[in-house]
Amino acid sequence: MKTRFIFNPCSGRNRRRPRLAADLQAFAAAQQLDAAIVFTECPGHATELARAALADGCERIVAVGGDGTMNEIAQALVGSPAALALVPCGSGNGLALHLGLPTQPRRSLALLADATARVVAIDTGTANGHPFFNAMGLGFDAEISRRFNRLTRRGLLAYARTGLAAFLRHRPEQVTVSDGNGTRETFAAFIVAVANSDQYGNHAQVAPGARVDDGLLDLVAVRPPGLLGALPLVARLFLGTFDQSPRVWRLRGSHFVIERPTPGLIHTDGETHLTAATVNVAVRPRSLRLLVAAGCRIASST
Repeated sequence: MKTRFIFNPCSGRNRRRPRLAADLQAFAAAQQLDAAIVFTECPGHATELARAALADGCERIVAVGGDGTMNEIAQALVGSPAALALVPCGSGNGLALHLGLPTQPRRSLALLADATARVVAIDTGTANGHPFFNAMGLGFDAEISRRFNRLTRRGLLAYARTGLAAFLRHRPEQVTVSDGNGTRETFAAFIVAVANSDQYGNHAQVAPGARVDDGLLDLVAVRPPGLLGALPLVARLFLGTFDQSPRVWRLRGSHFVIERPTPGLIHTDGETHLTAATVNVAVRPRSLRLLVAAGCRIASST
């Protein structure tokens, strides 16, 4: 099987693993893979490299990086016969954790050589044309992504410090959310997130019970919590009860329209974009093929 490893040397933990590229080469040689390793050089480059791999006949493309790298590569693979494999090296690794994939490089590589591993088909989403595979969001969600992307050192503690600084400055905005099926709500929103998986990453479950193969997305809106209300919400993220808070409103569907007063930021899998005041979010059912362990609860791809 022709394989292409796309390695982002700037992804969170990759900066601290100078030998990882050599380990990939050694693994490919030991497994006698028809494989090459290519390196990203700038934002957006992983998408170009993935398209080149498809044109070169690769059947499996391995993302060695974080959620942003995964997003760039997966964009090129949507609707293609090639399968995406993950060697998660980011600070959140939300999609990998949702799917129960290993987050240690050696175990991730072992899955590539596992004869019982299988390919499944998962849903993907778009937000004003920007693809996402784990989650997108606006409001505080997008602001914290913007700040986090500027950090040179990442991780859960860095995320918490950045989140506190952003929280103290962030102001809610009035939004209207509709789903095309008669539901329409207007409220002051602190966060509006749309999740494909159940979590942001680091086991923070923003949409407990969400699935990536049900043909639906989960919209989770948070009304302004205030300083005293924020800590219980953070605790709920890690306890799996986030959507049980009275400040949280959840809606499941295949298409959402989010209207806000002015254009602004959104994030898709942690990468930020300036976009229009109206944000159209839609699901593309079972549009990405992905390598998972034998025990994954998602049905195999045909």
